[in-house]
Amino acid sequence: MAFSLRQLQYFIAVAEKGSVSSAAHTLSISQSTVTEALRELELDLGFKLLERHARGADLTLKGHHFLRHARKILGDVADARRALAGAEATALSGRLSIGVTPLVAGYIYPDLIARFRRAFAGVTVEAVEDAGDYLEHLLIGGELDVAVMVLPQDRRSGALQTETVEISPYRLWLPLGHPALAQERLSLRDLSSEPHVLLTIDEIAEASEVVWRRLGIRPPVAFRTRSVEAVRSLVATGAGVAVLPDLTYRPWSLEGDKIEARALTDDVPAVEVATAWRRGSPLSAAAAGFVALAATRHAGRGR
Repeated sequence: MAFSLRQLQYFIAVAEKGSVSSAAHTLSISQSTVTEALRELELDLGFKLLERHARGADLTLKGHHFLRHARKILGDVADARRALAGAEATALSGRLSIGVTPLVAGYIYPDLIARFRRAFAGVTVEAVEDAGDYLEHLLIGGELDVAVMVLPQDRRSGALQTETVEISPYRLWLPLGHPALAQERLSLRDLSSEPHVLLTIDEIAEASEVVWRRLGIRPPVAFRTRSVEAVRSLVATGAGVAVLPDLTYRPWSLEGDKIEARALTDDVPAVEVATAWRRGSPLSAAAAGFVALAATRHAGRGR
């Protein structure tokens, strides 16, 4: 295969932005340059990565799978450059104890820990998944060095210091062919009679219920679950709609059924994922390296 890193960068930008024009604007290059790079990439791979339509572009099933590999390739290259630029990172040793909340465990932690292990191969990592309140207890008690957690919207602990890893807005998930897909932005009031599938981790379900109370609606609940994949499959098969943070969105269920997402007109505060550690407690060299590495994820997403 003869594809280039630049082609991968352009493909990832289109996948994340949802259109060639938005990606070209973000990259500060012409749309024709992006289009040609994607055409050559698809030709090299031998399959289509994107389905173009009037609103932009959607990933194909193979494109969805290739996106994960493309991100890993670019991540490996960046890690290699950092390793060569600073050999002292690989010399660091010791132990690092990390806590993660459930949403983080599935969608952010695997990427962070893979990058950390490549950069700090001599550090032994121990990790635990639990609710945010319990992780705060462990941090304050000195049983964890650092945590990666979804920060609660209505209460922030003065005992913890935090640094943003990712900010993810909510979107409405709908099955392919749903009549509401004719609209680019939707209100939950428009879907007040539709059954909803609620994700009951990291206060995700509570975010929907807060908006329901504000709008004076009470949609029927089809299912409550702690599994994002269960939500994905249920929405894809038409069992209900769902409101989830964009970081969890994938356009295909495990069964290969398509899911569409639409922006909300309702005011739903975005999910903030952050690293957290005990305020006033100095970070070990390993913990400081992890926090610094995690912060680059937010910086990279903001470009």
